[in-house]
Amino acid sequence: MKHFNKNMNIFVQYVIGIIILTLGIAFTIQSKFGASPYDALLVGLFNTIGLSVGSWEVIVALVILICNAILQKARPEILGLLTAIITGIGIDIWLFLIGTFFKPEQWYSELICFLIGLILIGLGTTIYLRAKFAPMPVDLLMLVIHDLTKLNLLWSRTIIYFVFLVLAFVFNGPIGIGTILTVLLGGTIINFFMTFFDKREMNLDIKSSTEND
Repeated sequence: MKHFNKNMNIFVQYVIGIIILTLGIAFTIQSKFGASPYDALLVGLFNTIGLSVGSWEVIVALVILICNAILQKARPEILGLLTAIITGIGIDIWLFLIGTFFKPEQWYSELICFLIGLILIGLGTTIYLRAKFAPMPVDLLMLVIHDLTKLNLLWSRTIIYFVFLVLAFVFNGPIGIGTILTVLLGGTIINFFMTFFDKREMNLDIKSSTEND
């Protein structure tokens, strides 16, 4: 029973993280200020071909999943596809809700919308990654490139972002100032929240240890 409760808490944390993450993605897309290279590609594919942004999240994730398996010479991490499916559904739902009730028109409202989204993406990513349940295929790709090339994670992520940026440009995705800010500040924001939760967890462990003594 204790093991079940632990797994359930991990899954709940994982889902909450993705809900926050997808809300942030929807805010950055709705802002028209420029989305991350990956999200800009998804929107570009939606604008050019059709389907929905969330559907392209699943399709692109599946392609990356297969590429990861080929590069690793291993079986595909199917559980990562679950994350892509939940993320895709979340993006479509949030885009519908935000698009219905909130449409920024002035540049400052677009900027505020984008910054809220950027912070939520960092928070959601941190929460879902800390659950260590099922990383997205694109996050796993960064680790695969790191292992194969021996480049550090920052350069591995930069390579991936550059490829997505080129593809987003080809498919006329929403590239703008926000795209640059996402690349420059995304990692810093995630690192901030990671440090915050690490300290909080450490303080809770110390408090629990003190109470037990």
